[in-house]
Amino acid sequence: MKKNLSLLFVLILTLSVVLAACGGGGGDSTDSAGKDLFAQTVIGSQPGCITCHSLDAGVVIVGPSMAGIASRAGSTVSGQSAEDYLRESILTPDAHLVESFPAGTMPQVWGQELSTTQVDQLIDYLMTLK
Repeated sequence: MKKNLSLLFVLILTLSVVLAACGGGGGDSTDSAGKDLFAQTVIGSQPGCITCHSLDAGVVIVGPSMAGIASRAGSTVSGQSAEDYLRESILTPDAHLVESFPAGTMPQVWGQELSTTQVDQLIDYLMTLK
């Protein structure tokens, strides 16, 4: 009996180590890269996302809060997916203005400053903000 318990303990310990090494089903690395990019205070020659956009509901810094953006983005423009809305908002910020935020506030250069991969990473991260 004692031998079986020892074997069971070793098996559980081994599985725990394997799951920890694999990340245990944690977040996607693309989401992590997007989160890291969003958190940069400067991106290229511009203020980073976090400089102007809060992650707290109702908190406005310069631009609208990103809290819950994944839930709102899909219903903002009729016929446009949440991902497409976010992409357009990043690359063509004045295409669809959020009420009370004037045109020209968000930098218009993200298409030049960010790679396609970086834009995809930001969108993947923003889609986790439900």
